[in-house]
Amino acid sequence: MHNKRTSRQRFVEFREAYRAGRVKDLSEKFRRNERGRPEGEVRRRYLWDYIAWLAPYRATAIGLMTLALVVAALDMAQPLFMRYIIDNVLLAKDMSSSSRIGLLNVVGAIFLSVILLSRLLEATRNYWQRILNVRVLMSLRKALFEKLLGLPLNNLTDMKTGGIISRLSGDIDLTTGLMQLAIISPGVSLVRLLIALGILLSINWKLALMAMTVLPPAMFLSLIIANRVRPIYRSMREENSAIDARVSETFGGIRVVRSFQREKNEEAEYITGRHTIVRKQLFAHWREILLWSSWGFLMAAVNVVIIWMGGWMQIAGKTSVGDIMAFQWYTLMLLEPVWQIVNSFSELQRSLAGMERVFEVLDSPVDKPDRPDAIDTPDCVDEIRFEEVNFEYHEEQPVVADFNVAVAGGTTVALVGRSGAGKTTITDLIARFQDPTSGHILLNGVDLRDYRLASYRQLLGVVQQEVFLFDGTVRDNIAYGNPKATDEEVIDAARRANAHQFIVELSNGYETLIGERGVRLSGGQAQRLSIARAILADPQILVLDEATSNLDTQSEQLIQESLDKLMHSRTTFVIAHRLSTVAAADLILVMESGRIVERGTHEELIARRGMYYDMVARQREAMESDALLGVD
Repeated sequence: MHNKRTSRQRFVEFREAYRAGRVKDLSEKFRRNERGRPEGEVRRRYLWDYIAWLAPYRATAIGLMTLALVVAALDMAQPLFMRYIIDNVLLAKDMSSSSRIGLLNVVGAIFLSVILLSRLLEATRNYWQRILNVRVLMSLRKALFEKLLGLPLNNLTDMKTGGIISRLSGDIDLTTGLMQLAIISPGVSLVRLLIALGILLSINWKLALMAMTVLPPAMFLSLIIANRVRPIYRSMREENSAIDARVSETFGGIRVVRSFQREKNEEAEYITGRHTIVRKQLFAHWREILLWSSWGFLMAAVNVVIIWMGGWMQIAGKTSVGDIMAFQWYTLMLLEPVWQIVNSFSELQRSLAGMERVFEVLDSPVDKPDRPDAIDTPDCVDEIRFEEVNFEYHEEQPVVADFNVAVAGGTTVALVGRSGAGKTTITDLIARFQDPTSGHILLNGVDLRDYRLASYRQLLGVVQQEVFLFDGTVRDNIAYGNPKATDEEVIDAARRANAHQFIVELSNGYETLIGERGVRLSGGQAQRLSIARAILADPQILVLDEATSNLDTQSEQLIQESLDKLMHSRTTFVIAHRLSTVAAADLILVMESGRIVERGTHEELIARRGMYYDMVARQREAMESDALLGVD
């Protein structure tokens, strides 16, 4: 349902929650998992997780840190050149003009060389820093994508498409500069700070102590503001993820949106969400502006104090002009690393918000990990046996109960029953999209969980009720389960699925782009492509979940013969709304409320005149009525 509140109303609620301390910088999910652990410890764990990703690049990281320290040392030497030129060249009274010019040229040339070398090294460091960032980012993105592919379906459903995309793009991008923010910048700044303090104290300890008095309040103010800003950025990330998810749903169901004339409503919801984010962004920027303004005032004030007090001391003969100028420069160098440390900390908070979401996923257990002693599946299916299988999505709400059946290899089993009887759940258990809550599913006498999942899935071919095709060519979609298939094999699979004729009539034949989810094809055409895809995969175990549901009567009849040939030598599980398509099955299981209430062949079940008989009779009556009305 749409949230009818305006962006201002949403923002006011957020601001009130923020001021009341109810907006946290860590997710509720994570706080529940880490209950009792200090938030600082949680953040440090995230940082250590990230640093672990840098292990393969430690040589580059050490080189970058060394370069940064060399650049810092060269920068710290520059005020000494200026001090020397002022006191020993420009203000030297015991040297001739020619000697002063000669010395000025030498020192100036060295000074310029130091600056040039410093900039060249800094440019080199920045370039390699970017290379390292990209490498770590790609490694992290690859690992995240791999983990997402292996997460349980329930987790992916909860995360939604927008949340998945947000983690793969925005959240990972936020972690790009973490090495610079968390290691190099603070480390180098700390070294620069210590060097600057040492030089300032050696030049004039009284002025140095005066300059140092501004550091504690400046750092305290900065940390307070940074801590207050971090929850705002996390809230923005969560809001952005929700918007992305809604956008994905909107365009995934664009036909529904247009048919109900909801374009304006979706647009209003999108803009309202974006306005809310902008308000939060400005809310955070105002606090950052306070920080920057405070720093600007402090730096200007320190400069005035140094010139003022330094001038007084120079007049009194207690210091030189070169000392004052060098002192002023070093004071800026003193405040700059403090600012960089605080700024790095502030930027680090934004990265931590993204890093938390990334490592939450990376720390999640994968769906059905292989057991340590898991084995590969056999090449031939002799039997699939269900022993006391029970399954429930929610505790004490069984979807499948006491399911017992033995299926010989190469036979066809039909699952029939009312909607919600548990038929699709059984096929999900066969495909190991889910595992039984209790009981066992055995393949050739071995529990499916004792086989390697990837090996078992190679035996499977699934044609689902909801057809999913990728935005690519016809050929790419048919060959999705067998990328190495030749053109001849692809065409043969299409012929057997009765899809070849309509494919060759498309604008570019097998190279025709079909659009996202096969939007440029009819429902029947898309279904036939999915059947061709299953045929080409050549599975040992075939699952047909309403495989002919999107076909008209003529297309269904044309495909049924191909399906019969496909199922002939395979262990097949069929769910079909039209009972005529399951009449030839070796075994029919009639399900009700997750249980098998009848089993047998078509003839056996008809003879019993039970639930199956009633279902067949009702369908025949409906078909006869349609025939009288001229309905196809």
